[in-house]
Formats: sequence, structure tokens, C-alpha cells
Amino acid sequence: MRKIVRRSVRAILIDEDDRLVLIKRIKPGSSPYWTTPGGGLESTDATLEAALRRELREELGAEADGFAQVFLFTAPDGDGVSVQHFFACRLVRLHEAERTGPEYADPSRGGYELDRVTIDELSAVDLKPDVLKGFIASNEEALLSV
Repeated sequence: MRKIVRRSVRAILIDEDDRLVLIKRIKPGSSPYWTTPGGGLESTDATLEAALRRELREELGAEADGFAQVFLFTAPDGDGVSVQHFFACRLVRLHEAERTGPEYADPSRGGYELDRVTIDELSAVDLKPDVLKGFIASNEEALLSV
């Protein structure tokens, strides 16, 4: 068994119009791709949900409710693996002006644009990790009921 070298949390975040709230990543010299909001666990995070709540505040200036862990994704990472815990949740509020973090202060990291897409529109975006798109499409009813 390989060692877990990185653990992160991500939100399959649904807004009031049943759209997914995603981040469109634009990196210099690369094609754009979309990702769900979230990030790595920190030593001060008491739980996975607490970590995700912190990440939503930092990345989106957002609050959410109805957290339910629905998906795990494991991928090779150096000499070990990276594990991402995905939670389905509902957006309560979002204030982009409250976004914080080094990704917004350093223009060389590229763009982090907020985007909202319906599950039907998801096939047109390059969502990372790739397997997440199929999971969301296959579980639409369950995810929208959160």
C-alpha cells in the first residue's frame, strides 16, 4: 500500500438554479480546464467538512450547507498517492469580492474564473479529474437532491 502524500477536499457545489459552481483555470501556455472548488487539508482543520468550508470561503467567498461526502478519487503522486474527498453541497451565499489566497495575489498563476454550468452542459467542459464528469452525470438526481 502506498503512502497518502496529499489529502484534499472538493465541493460538488450546486447553486439555487441547480447549476454546478466551478472554477475555470486559465494557465499561461495551457488549454483552460474546469475544477470544483476546494483544496488541501491544513493541520488546523478539525474535520474534512471544516476544511471544505474554509476552502469555499477562501476560493469563492462562499458558504454552503447540506454537506454529504459522495465520491473519493485517488491518483498517483510522486512516491505515494493523492486522495480527494468530494462533498455534494448547496450554495447558501457567494461574494466574489471576499476571495482570498495566494492564487489571487500572483498573476503568474493564471486565472481562476467562476463559472456555473448545468449538468447537461458539463459535457462541453474539460472537468478535472476526468472521472468526476461521469460520476456527476450518472448521479444527477441524487446530487440535485442535496
